[in-house]
Amino acid sequence: MAKLLVLTLLGLGLAFFRDYRSSYLARMNASREVKSVELPNCKLIKGIETGAEDLEILPNGLAFISAGLRYPGVKSFEPDKPGKILLMDLNKEDPTVLELKMTGSNFDASSFNPHGISTFTDEDNTVYLLVVSHPDVKSTVELFKFQEEEKSLLHLKTIKHELLPNLNDLVAVGREHFYATNDHYFVDQYMRSWELYLGLAWSNVVYYSPDDVRVVASGFDFANGISMSPDRKYVYIAELLAHKIHVYEKHANWTLTPLKSLDCDTLVDNISVDPVTGDLWVGCHPNGMKIFSYDPENPPGSEVLQIQNILAEEPKVTVVYAEDGKVLHGSTVASVYKGKMLVGTVFQKALYCEF
Repeated sequence: MAKLLVLTLLGLGLAFFRDYRSSYLARMNASREVKSVELPNCKLIKGIETGAEDLEILPNGLAFISAGLRYPGVKSFEPDKPGKILLMDLNKEDPTVLELKMTGSNFDASSFNPHGISTFTDEDNTVYLLVVSHPDVKSTVELFKFQEEEKSLLHLKTIKHELLPNLNDLVAVGREHFYATNDHYFVDQYMRSWELYLGLAWSNVVYYSPDDVRVVASGFDFANGISMSPDRKYVYIAELLAHKIHVYEKHANWTLTPLKSLDCDTLVDNISVDPVTGDLWVGCHPNGMKIFSYDPENPPGSEVLQIQNILAEEPKVTVVYAEDGKVLHGSTVASVYKGKMLVGTVFQKALYCEF
């Protein structure tokens, strides 16, 4: 009888893990192969070799690029070096990148580990850059003032909060006000791995201000990129492992109401919004297994989606660029400016294209 009970429990356990493994592989798009979509006028950006996980282009064509992310479970080509913020002027005929100097008496550049970024421009046209950072595998938001003439960032403040334990991305709605995604519920790395494997949709979105911090949306299977419509009425959230982009209506009291979700056949990462057309540009991972289990002989591919009229009943989704990893390993972000496009990756190179 005891042997029968042991065998029964063993069988149930094996069935449990088999079912979850099947679900895990499906969420990772593990069997998907990339169908190539090429662009004719693209080249790799010199000076970016360790990733451009996120980027943001100002209306004047200056682009901030977050480089050198070290993220648990994901490849890093320079794991012992701090990250940096790069600047690129897209108005130039052959733009190059410049590393911005970071100053501030209380800022520790040696532990800087930049992830998602967002900008806010004040009424006097002062530009502030908000950066998710992971010093010592923790989560902070670093607030900088952009000093264009000096080509530098003046560090103003480090923001920490118990509701911001696993930050991924953010979208600024004020100098110290933002919505941010937590991509995991657990902080412990072991528990995070089980959360990922079991598909526990427990990650969330938090609204932060100096006087008010609260969860405004939850139930995500790895909440990732977040952005906002040009009229500031809607918030867009990428749910990486559910392959969805969610649209939320933003209210005057900063609460969010879900409006719709758009299914995508890819793992959606960061979202950029064209300030002129309102189109969404999304950096995506066609096959997530290749990101979390990096093999240089079989590298992760890249994919860029353009989503037009997302509020319509039938939005138009176009694969603008896709390739199997021969050029880019793991695209995370894409953004456009006057017929030019930048595509960044989590840990490798970045691409500059002219349409």
